[in-house]
Amino acid sequence: MTVSGPQRQLAGRKRRRRSQWRGLFYIAPAMALVIVFFVMPVLFTGWMSLHNWPLMGAQRWIGFANYTRMFNDSRFMAALNFTAYYTVIVTIAIFAVAFPLAIFVEKERRFVSTYRTIIFLPVVVGLATASLLWVWLANVDSGFFGPALGALGLVERSPNIMASFDTAFATIVVMVVWKIAGFTMIILLTGLQAIPTELTEAARIDGAGRWQRFRHLTLPLMRKTIALALIVSVTGSILAFDQFYIMTSGGPQNKMISVVYYIFNQSFVSFNLGYGAALSIALLAILVAISIVQLWLLRVGEER
Repeated sequence: MTVSGPQRQLAGRKRRRRSQWRGLFYIAPAMALVIVFFVMPVLFTGWMSLHNWPLMGAQRWIGFANYTRMFNDSRFMAALNFTAYYTVIVTIAIFAVAFPLAIFVEKERRFVSTYRTIIFLPVVVGLATASLLWVWLANVDSGFFGPALGALGLVERSPNIMASFDTAFATIVVMVVWKIAGFTMIILLTGLQAIPTELTEAARIDGAGRWQRFRHLTLPLMRKTIALALIVSVTGSILAFDQFYIMTSGGPQNKMISVVYYIFNQSFVSFNLGYGAALSIALLAILVAISIVQLWLLRVGEER
């Protein structure tokens, strides 16, 4: 019995359709989790942002009034400026530490596995726990930094490091770099290990120096890895909350209030839930825009 061309095409379409339904069945649990724990909360937050939503009492529709309010909110703009400043400083600091570390542990040498483990250890410590640890280290009476500076003869008496903006900000940046640099190092290490050794050897034979190989070979081949590490670092910095809440409580003089900290205050201290929801949607839009720009900039110059 022979099968005609149209029948074969119909049978092929049926097989493809069954394969598509089977694929949808396999990804259905993941889709359900994304919808329940991301899509629906975002949609509900967007709905809340269009209302005057007190903690107690009835909600009232106000349209886009919460969004227009944020443009005239000087405290929100100050929190946005501080978050941008913190993001730039801490991202540069993390990459300045993580990239040399990744290059150092990428080469096979004695105890390299031990080095990688030691550098990565702070990553497994929770950010809240790390913040509490550094609060104790910086304590003026029972901490470590003050007595250490006194023992070195740099100060006459133990200083209150968290009392001024500059020293408190520097302490937080150092703590975050200590906590996060190991994770960024691992991401960059995967990119370094993906570069074929044949290319590096060929460049060395052709007379390319270490800096030339890094600039013209390593960096171009690590564009996607750098993009991933950069997006993770920038996103985490913009969403910073724990370190400012635990280590400084927004001080000194409320100069260390990040955007997420301000949203927290509006939502769960002042109970302006509708306004807090509008700020959250605005922050989400900022994060998406920044990620898109980063990906586009890091693709410039790539061969299409």
